Amino acid sequence: MAASVVTVNDFLDGHVGLDIECLDRIYLNGYVPNLQVGGQVVTFLTRHLGKPIPSPAVFEQIGGRFRRAVTKFAAAGDIPVVRFDKDDRKIDVMRPYQDRLAAQGRCGVAAIGVAQEFQPVWTAYQRDTRATDLPQFTFAKAQRRVTCYYFYVVDEQFGPGFVKICSYFPYPIKVWVNGHEWAKRQATKAGIGFAELSNGFASCTDPAALQAICDQLGPAQIQAFCHRWLDALPTPLSEVDEVGGYWWEFSMRQIETSRTIVFHAPRHARAFFEALVADNLDVGRPDTVEIIFGRQIRTGPKRATPGVFKTKVVTRGVDVTVNALYRHSRIKQYLKDGRALRIETVINSPTDLRVGRRLHHLDELQGKARAINNRLLDTERVGQGCVLASPAFARVAHPTIEEGRRAPALRFGDPRVMALAGALTTCVHAVTGLSNRSLRALMTGLHGAPYSIGQASYDLRRLRLKGLIARQPHSNTYTLTPDGLRFAIFYTKVHNRILTPLLAADQPPAPPPLRQALRTIDQHLNDQLTRARLPAAR
Repeated sequence: MAASVVTVNDFLDGHVGLDIECLDRIYLNGYVPNLQVGGQVVTFLTRHLGKPIPSPAVFEQIGGRFRRAVTKFAAAGDIPVVRFDKDDRKIDVMRPYQDRLAAQGRCGVAAIGVAQEFQPVWTAYQRDTRATDLPQFTFAKAQRRVTCYYFYVVDEQFGPGFVKICSYFPYPIKVWVNGHEWAKRQATKAGIGFAELSNGFASCTDPAALQAICDQLGPAQIQAFCHRWLDALPTPLSEVDEVGGYWWEFSMRQIETSRTIVFHAPRHARAFFEALVADNLDVGRPDTVEIIFGRQIRTGPKRATPGVFKTKVVTRGVDVTVNALYRHSRIKQYLKDGRALRIETVINSPTDLRVGRRLHHLDELQGKARAINNRLLDTERVGQGCVLASPAFARVAHPTIEEGRRAPALRFGDPRVMALAGALTTCVHAVTGLSNRSLRALMTGLHGAPYSIGQASYDLRRLRLKGLIARQPHSNTYTLTPDGLRFAIFYTKVHNRILTPLLAADQPPAPPPLRQALRTIDQHLNDQLTRARLPAAR
């Protein structure tokens, strides 16, 4: 017997053991704000350090002092120093060192990684001057291959993380921490029992308290981590530089915000997720990305939104990840550890969502990312749970009186109504709105017949009276309501996925078992007609 199809709503309504939203991986850039232009470099060398000539030789002096300090720091703490090969996945190389330190119940630097990498650093070019003049230099940013140190740490608050420091001026920094690891440690301190999911939670004795902990993670805690380790580690800039105003500030490089839904009975989880993937392969289309990310997508020849809009399905072994891309960011969805649905919005550029890059904007960015995760799930709920209850179906499919006026029927099977439903699903104008003009453009191709301004006005009116669209204030544009989205998807799915295949099921390419079943039904009908002494249709 064929297994029954398990939908999003089957799993989410009454079969969820834990539903947690939390910051996941957090990757920051560290930069010195007043060392970003050439004039600031000259000021640093002359006024701050007191050098008579702003010479690039000072960069090498500072860098050499820093490299010696790292060597001394590693020797004093008996810290392993690992040189990365170009093909190494750094986290895989360094995780055993962090695990070993954590197993000992200690916090500190687990190991130091050394790599040669291209970094944006200041270079100097000597100006042409007379031989008797003092040398003069022009400073410019360039990508150069320099030594970088990775300090892999185990932090009391955040657990595993790392701080990467470039050894050449202006000494850019990278910081990586994990929000779930922070939440685990805070839950343990609060006495909340939980079972771990890989990079998450599988169960919890107090889900509301755990969610409250996850909600607390923000810029203050992450900034404290950065300050704590910059004070503990050797750095190219000294305390004197910090007092003089030359110290690092942090901006968001990559922020992952996740929603993890753990199922009570995960035995059907894989079949459920495979059905979910098959049903949402169009999640990367511009119109769907527009509603999920809440950003307007322009696809025309002028001022088109940059980026490739597509659904990307990545398979690693038996695991499948579905990605929908928007500019520099993406939303991904996958089955975690075979028992949880994980939705992650990965923001690689906060300006994609009109949020500033600096760390103090993290709360705003996290709010928008959580909304994106929820909109994706809401869209999938409607897509797989679009059945119209009998009263709602009757209200749509039959004439009714709404607001004291007659609301004409939207009868299933009527070519114009089916084209109208298809236009709404093609558009999904939750952001830009649906207008008379845009509806006519869609209907002309779907209906296959002339479609006038008057017909569009008539259809917009009955859609509005039926509660399927809502008019935006002070405009002639409309947005789709939840009932409207259900109407559009229900009509198009039933027509395209059920009726059309069934009507052609007595001939190839319909599957042989279905054709055989229909022939059996025909035979039984003919036998019944014969017994009733009625002629069979020819």
